[in-house]
Amino acid sequence: MMLLNILPSSSSLSFSKTHKKYPIKNPNFTHLGSRPTISHHQNPKVSTFNNIHTHPTHKVSSFFKIPHGFSNFDPNHEKPTSYTVKSVSESNQDSTPDGEIEKDSNKSNKTLQLAIVFGFWYFQNIVFNIYNKKALNVFPYPWLLASFQLLVGSVWMLVLWSTKLQPCPKIDKSFIVALLGPALFHTIGHISACVSFSKVAVSFTHVIKSAEPVFSVVFSSALGDSYPLSVWLSILPIVMGCSLAAVTEVSFNLGGLWGAMISNVGFVLRNIYSKKSLQNFKQVNGLNLYGWITILSFVYLFPVAVFVEGSQWVAGYHKAIATVGKPSTFYLWVMISGVFYHLYNQSSYQALDDISPLTFSVGNTMKRVVVIVSSVIVFRNPVRPLNALGSAIAILGTFLYSQASSKKKAAVEKKD
Repeated sequence: MMLLNILPSSSSLSFSKTHKKYPIKNPNFTHLGSRPTISHHQNPKVSTFNNIHTHPTHKVSSFFKIPHGFSNFDPNHEKPTSYTVKSVSESNQDSTPDGEIEKDSNKSNKTLQLAIVFGFWYFQNIVFNIYNKKALNVFPYPWLLASFQLLVGSVWMLVLWSTKLQPCPKIDKSFIVALLGPALFHTIGHISACVSFSKVAVSFTHVIKSAEPVFSVVFSSALGDSYPLSVWLSILPIVMGCSLAAVTEVSFNLGGLWGAMISNVGFVLRNIYSKKSLQNFKQVNGLNLYGWITILSFVYLFPVAVFVEGSQWVAGYHKAIATVGKPSTFYLWVMISGVFYHLYNQSSYQALDDISPLTFSVGNTMKRVVVIVSSVIVFRNPVRPLNALGSAIAILGTFLYSQASSKKKAAVEKKD
């Protein structure tokens, strides 16, 4: 390769205008008044930007990111038949099998990594929903259970920060003040979902929670955002599907329905408020941001939990132990629900860092399908045909919304 990058000073060029050979000592010199043709005895390096690329026959080099190519000569003609313009990396990948193997290997590794991230995300979410429902079936006190889950997440993040497994963000009073609103709405969303889980089937709660895009569009529009017609049309099947599923739900409970609806409102307001109050703190990554939200949410929720249902916890605990039979089994259910609640949220933030928002939205939609099917299989909840149809329509509407909203976001970013 070193020899290919050196142009001998004794090389000569033939000019068709005078039909004489003029020796040129400087290989970088370009004659402006005539059209050069290159001798068949040398392969000088020529720089070209507008020639048509045909079939490369030589490796090429790059110098200060300026493409250089070597001519592919036809022995029956005086001028080169084509010029090759390629960078070193492109030439190595196209000319050698190793480049193609490396490219395919990188693509396969990225696909495998994405599959692992989604696999953990789905698995952790399924485990949380199953053991959360198991615990609520024998201990129907969602305020305490929701508080414990936030406590586990808070301790988890403090351990990560103290052991430097996760860099601790530098924060100040202004950051905490800006976080008070999003943490409050996160608390409302979390406790409302737990209340819903305690009263109705897991599948029904997730079907209603799939209507979150409806609240997002309505509230954002009320605050001045505009949406194209495709987004508004996409929320129609969500409303229709959720309505059909609610009417035909076997385990229907008004408290469970309202809990899921309020949860949607809480999480939507959290997202909207976060954009407004936290836009000056972009140096804090998603996982650290969620960690601080979890800590503040626990501070918000636990005192209220003591006030709402604290007097019933002791009697409820003894009843739960009598129902399960072994205290260790009950402890295990509660601990798993707390650990996996934080893990699946952590995995979702990590997935969002590695993939595009559209892929994340599609993955989140499919996650609800997986959780609904898994909960129906584990708890053997009776599902009527119309209920299944309504659930499918609602999930489909969520998918269409993710497609339409991603196009709107791409158009806004392109405009900016």
